[in-house]
Amino acid sequence: METFIKITQFLLSLSLLIVLHELGHYIPAKLFKTRVEKFYLFFDYKFSLFKKKIGETTYGIGWIPLGGYVKISGMIDESMDKEQMAKPPQPWEFRSKPAWQRLIIMLGGVTVNFVLGIFIYMMMFTAWGDDYVGVNDVKNGFSVVESFKTLGFQDGDKILKVNGKEPFNVLDVNKHLFLRDVKTIEVIHENGQNETINLPEDIGHTMWQNGDMKPFTPRYSAILDSILPDTPASNAGLLKGDIISAVDNQPVVYWDEFTNLIRNNSDNNAMQITVNRDGITKIIAVTPVDNHLGISTRSYNNDITVNHKNYSFGESISAGWSKAYWTLKDYIGQFKYVFTKKGATSLGGFITIGSIFPATWDWQAFWSITALLSIMLGFMNLLPIPALDGGHVVFTLYEIISGRKPSDKFLENAQVTGFVILMALLLFANGNDIYKWLTGQI
Repeated sequence: METFIKITQFLLSLSLLIVLHELGHYIPAKLFKTRVEKFYLFFDYKFSLFKKKIGETTYGIGWIPLGGYVKISGMIDESMDKEQMAKPPQPWEFRSKPAWQRLIIMLGGVTVNFVLGIFIYMMMFTAWGDDYVGVNDVKNGFSVVESFKTLGFQDGDKILKVNGKEPFNVLDVNKHLFLRDVKTIEVIHENGQNETINLPEDIGHTMWQNGDMKPFTPRYSAILDSILPDTPASNAGLLKGDIISAVDNQPVVYWDEFTNLIRNNSDNNAMQITVNRDGITKIIAVTPVDNHLGISTRSYNNDITVNHKNYSFGESISAGWSKAYWTLKDYIGQFKYVFTKKGATSLGGFITIGSIFPATWDWQAFWSITALLSIMLGFMNLLPIPALDGGHVVFTLYEIISGRKPSDKFLENAQVTGFVILMALLLFANGNDIYKWLTGQI
């Protein structure tokens, strides 16, 4: 059932984005009196699940859920209708329209994607507001990965300012370090001393190479929450709610202290874990397996305070714009990592995208993911690759600037080249998904 819910949300989101994207091409085409022969959700190779002709346009649903399209008369697109292009241009065809009109038609899809992302974020702020954790709301400070301790950070640090400003949501610090130009972080150490720490310019790249994507983690109390069955923890008798106070006589207060001791037990020797259970102290012997016990904790109410901010409709407009802007900027920021060896292997296809939807139906999560995908789709379609909107835009801009229109033969070859590139990327990304699924990484 959980998989079904994920798939349903994914298909609904994908369908909405495709239809609205293609409407972005369809509407200006009709406004400029350009004939639209087909309007399709999904691809209809050989046959359609549904189709109906209304006026000069056939509307339908294909059976291959890899996207959608509008077939505009007189345009070299994925249909590769060479027979039509061999005939003399007609007034209703795309190729007969002025370059500025063709540019608007081609930019219509991505424009809708960006506007839709902004609109969804605006409506989300209006309907649900926003949760955040302020700088004073992480009671125990943060645990810090070893690579950041060499920069001067310490376990228990509380973050006060990022680039000289107090962050709205201090839990966003990891994302900002990775994707944005963070130069300084001001912290207060457990000893009460304030310190402003300068960061290397390539801190994001260093995080990526070291796999330290979450250098700062809020410190949680060492209280057990989940005990997996048939694991060292369950077999030894550890229970949910046990408060860990020591491991092999070494005092423990926070969860990161406990997990570090487990991780450092490289020989997986038996460990004496001291717990407080209902006011009674117990010592339980547990032998880890591959440095794991089969337990986890969670954030308790006294560890972190989550605040909520409501937005008026007017405030949501500004907040929606800002959210969409930073979503796009952050996505562009992480795009550079795709061109690394590690980035290539992390590329994902439809399984990866579908997996980010929640296993239970959650409208807030659905719309948040849909807004993100809409902005991603807008950016990806603007890439200057033939067969994408961005490729057509580049050729049209060249025509406007130079006054020379590329030949139909050149555009046909470019379309084929772009299609081959896109199919190769699609196969590679979904091949990664299959590999990760077979190896249990998804």
